[in-house]
Amino acid sequence: MSDARLPDRPVLAVDIGGTKLAAALVDPDGRVLADARVATPNPAVPDAGGLAAERLWRTLESLLGKLTADAGGPPLAGVGVGCGGPMAWPAARVSPLNIPAWRGFPLRARLRALYPGLPVRIHNDAICVAGGEHWRGAGRGYGNVLGVVVSTGVGGGLILGGRLVNGASGNAGHVGHVVVDPGGPPCACGGRGCLEAVARGPALVAWAREQGWRPDDPAATGVELAADARRGDPVAVAAMRRAGRAVGIALASTTHLCDLEVAALGGGLSQTGRLLFDPLEEAFRTHARLEFARRVEIVPAALGQTAGLVGAAALVLAQDRYWSAG
Repeated sequence: MSDARLPDRPVLAVDIGGTKLAAALVDPDGRVLADARVATPNPAVPDAGGLAAERLWRTLESLLGKLTADAGGPPLAGVGVGCGGPMAWPAARVSPLNIPAWRGFPLRARLRALYPGLPVRIHNDAICVAGGEHWRGAGRGYGNVLGVVVSTGVGGGLILGGRLVNGASGNAGHVGHVVVDPGGPPCACGGRGCLEAVARGPALVAWAREQGWRPDDPAATGVELAADARRGDPVAVAAMRRAGRAVGIALASTTHLCDLEVAALGGGLSQTGRLLFDPLEEAFRTHARLEFARRVEIVPAALGQTAGLVGAAALVLAQDRYWSAG
């Protein structure tokens, strides 16, 4: 489906992460007409007899119902969803590493039952960021784009030759599990030294605590770590440098492999600006030595926190480029 033949109805777009559940109505031009979000309920609590899984589902169902009701119940073109991985794709039985309550949860089947007759398309949340940035953001007009999310987890999605690359299992572009430090910390995936194990928000907080940051405040968060870094706290600044260096190394490897033009970074950590991007650029330039790799532009996601929602909508609204499954 080309842009000239886009449906004239909005898409219900959803972004499911370990910190928040977000939803929006997105029009065929990629504009967010209305949006809402809630905290992900007890994302770190493993499932107990299905209770945690159902509580999470009911929270999501309530969020979607309120958003559409407040907008007057408009007719929809479909439902597009970005969710943390891994997942069995395209059936979208999801098992987000950062949401233990959902293991093999039949998200697509549940949403199809909730919105009968509508296309329901679900992909990795970072893949949706890549699609959103390519469709309407920092990657617009380029053919080869990597979208990266650095938040509760770290993920990525690839656009090559102007089209989303799925890979054999729908997980192409998963830059969060590029190894940046073979002797580094263990990762939730079972490996060691992955980008996600080093740079995701909770990992940075844990590392900073080991270095003496806020020893009397066990509830301190990544948001507070970033705020302290802006104020010049030396441990917090070192944590941001640690994250930026790891992302830069991963991007250098990915650029050499994929011959990128643009890498767009989204997620909460990307909002820290130069605290992250300065060490990122330094590490990238150190490791990306080939001429073609040095040409890549590394930029913040132009769509900000809505990139994943716009990309989820693109699974329906621009399916010729961003959706190739049934």
